Amino acid sequence: MNIGSLLIRHSKYRPDHPAFVCGEDRFGYRDFNAEVNRLSNALIKRGLKKGDAVFATLSNSTELMTLYWMAAKTGIIIVPVSTLLQASGLKSVIMDCESVMVFAESGFTEILDVIKDELETVMPDGYVLVGCDEASIGYQTYANLISGASDDEPPEAGVSDDDIYNIMYTSGTTGAPKGIIHTHYVRAHYCTIFASSFRMTPESVVLHAGSIVFNGAMIDLMPWMFVGCTYILHKAFDPVAVMEAIQQEQVTHMVLVPAQIIQILNHPGYDPVKLSSLQMILSVGAPLALSYKQQLNEDLPGCFYELYGLTEGMCTVLDCKDSMRKAGSVGVPPPFYELKIIDKEGNELPAGEIGEICGRAPVLMPGYFKRPDLTEAAMIDGWLKTGDVGYVDEEGFLYLVDRIKDMIITGGVNVYPKDIEDVLNRHEAVSEVAVFGANDPKWGEVPVAAVLMHSDADISSQDLMEWCNTNVGAKYQRLKNLIILDKFPRNIAGKTLKREISESYQEGL
Repeated sequence: MNIGSLLIRHSKYRPDHPAFVCGEDRFGYRDFNAEVNRLSNALIKRGLKKGDAVFATLSNSTELMTLYWMAAKTGIIIVPVSTLLQASGLKSVIMDCESVMVFAESGFTEILDVIKDELETVMPDGYVLVGCDEASIGYQTYANLISGASDDEPPEAGVSDDDIYNIMYTSGTTGAPKGIIHTHYVRAHYCTIFASSFRMTPESVVLHAGSIVFNGAMIDLMPWMFVGCTYILHKAFDPVAVMEAIQQEQVTHMVLVPAQIIQILNHPGYDPVKLSSLQMILSVGAPLALSYKQQLNEDLPGCFYELYGLTEGMCTVLDCKDSMRKAGSVGVPPPFYELKIIDKEGNELPAGEIGEICGRAPVLMPGYFKRPDLTEAAMIDGWLKTGDVGYVDEEGFLYLVDRIKDMIITGGVNVYPKDIEDVLNRHEAVSEVAVFGANDPKWGEVPVAAVLMHSDADISSQDLMEWCNTNVGAKYQRLKNLIILDKFPRNIAGKTLKREISESYQEGL
């Protein structure tokens, strides 16, 4: 299951079919394969081989996508991280994965200069800058790296199922990074399962506007290459650019996080008629408020999918055919996947009872890189413990309750932020909401809501809080405070950083 063979196949049998679009770059499969080959041969000439790690902190670009498929062909391990990491985060990840080369944007030279002396595994001339014509001392440009490299197929690397394709780091700012391993076998299952789940074909046109350094991008990136369709990559998310591209390119499939979906639906230029080519809008990364699900199902019937999952390798999919009748659910396990709900003692719970979500699947990680302790803590007899709370109904559909770590304990009672968020999202003035727990001397913790309002909203924070407290299901769910913000902090993938909102609120008390 060498996923690098996919690009070779399409370049042979569908050489001129539109393959990849990023900005001004447009490639057919033959030309994109040649681009990947040039990078592959350049790195092999430098002495890199299967099992060596290459680190990349890059925005969406042709170069980053080329790195992904270079890794697929050569067995070199790709380690992509967010461009928001600072020096300490970059250093901890590079040292942990023992990277031999670093690919970064030109703006990272000052940060890298501070830590280069400590990065013992990186070649002295192993720092490559992307997006610039000239490089400062100690660096080379990407263009110079591949200059003169052959576009012939690189030597066969002998890649097998168990070889590592990538390491995805879920942290790296604390000095204790946690790298999630994905093998070629795992990524091959991403190809087949998600292509099937989302009804992708060789004629599909995929648009991806979120950062591709996150695992959620692999949900459409891998099946794109499997079926040999067209993949359009935007360098950054912009709702206007997305809507225009859907109409101009006749986009059929798109993966978005809830914050991006909300921006599109709330934009003055939103017109579902112009989005009529869409066959799939997939929401990932966090629960999408029910009101927005209902709007999508009404405006673009038969298009909405939702995926719940972890980078570690467990997921459920709410199919478009079930999105109306099971609007509050996040779906069921795909074929070959399994799901169960357990109590604190590890016993499986029946339908309707709330407990921790566990799963197992062909895409389950082999483990955390060099962290057998964390791997053992996350697994029970081959089942992944997600840290999420939920239940299944009588038909086996999964419903999320909340993250265990986000649960608020007020006066000894468990309060799930999502229950309060669902209430606030029903108010016509509310655009987005994040509920968190704040320290309280009497109750231990109390619920607090941070809210983004629609531009035409006409209600005070006090009145909105009183409305919410009248409509929640229990007294212990009543808000202690509600704050209105102009924007939410988000990571590069567009996900709301609830912890930062909470910390900022606590500091202001």
